[in-house]
Amino acid sequence: MVIKILPALTVVVLLSSCAAFKPLNFIGNKQVATVAPSTNAPSKFIDDIAITAPTSGEKTQMRNEPKVAGLIAADQGNGTVEKSTNPLASDEEIARILATRNRSNTPAVTLENANAVQLKYAGLMKTGVENLPSKSLLETVDQWYGVKYRTGGNTKSGVDCSGFTCAVYASLYGYALPRVSKEQYRISRKLSIPELQEGDLVFFSMHGRGVSHVGVYLGNNKFIHASVSRGVMVNDLSETYYRVRYYGAGRIEDKQMAIND
Repeated sequence: MVIKILPALTVVVLLSSCAAFKPLNFIGNKQVATVAPSTNAPSKFIDDIAITAPTSGEKTQMRNEPKVAGLIAADQGNGTVEKSTNPLASDEEIARILATRNRSNTPAVTLENANAVQLKYAGLMKTGVENLPSKSLLETVDQWYGVKYRTGGNTKSGVDCSGFTCAVYASLYGYALPRVSKEQYRISRKLSIPELQEGDLVFFSMHGRGVSHVGVYLGNNKFIHASVSRGVMVNDLSETYYRVRYYGAGRIEDKQMAIND
């Protein structure tokens, strides 16, 4: 009797332990073992991740990033778009930024396209090339730069202050100014310093007896004139010597640019 029971118990034990066996799949005539994923291994990867909300500064950066990218792309040089510098900038975004820049009087002169005269006067005027006066004005006055002073002179072998302004106006505007500074002041429309524009005239009283000196305003508070001591040069209206002798400024209303930029 005991011998008959043993085979039955053996079958029961084998059937109860089937869960411990690996499931078997059959491909063709071969058996392939499939490993069941473990449910007891700790999820280290998930446990090690720390998720934090972005700060307000990071949110602002993310919000603005396409605009910044567009500006970087647009600033590669006078409208040249280097899209590859930042893939976050869409074509539409770059086009919008370029259009905005064009509407906001984007300076035409840059370091890349400035000529030697413009670079020279950027240094003399202590300003960026984008803030320089017209190329025509600079090239006209530069023909006289460094010419020595000579009373009554009006040539490049020697020129006085009103002879210099007469020569500039004749060449640049095709306009014949009166020969002396006092008359140039008389016919001009009087201006305050904040109203000054390139090409206007600035006047000084060097001896305390009315107008006796004149120069051409360039911008950035700078003017060019024929000084007695150093000839044609650039000075600043705020320099003490010229500030205390400053008399006024004037504009010749009916002058017209004779040379196109």
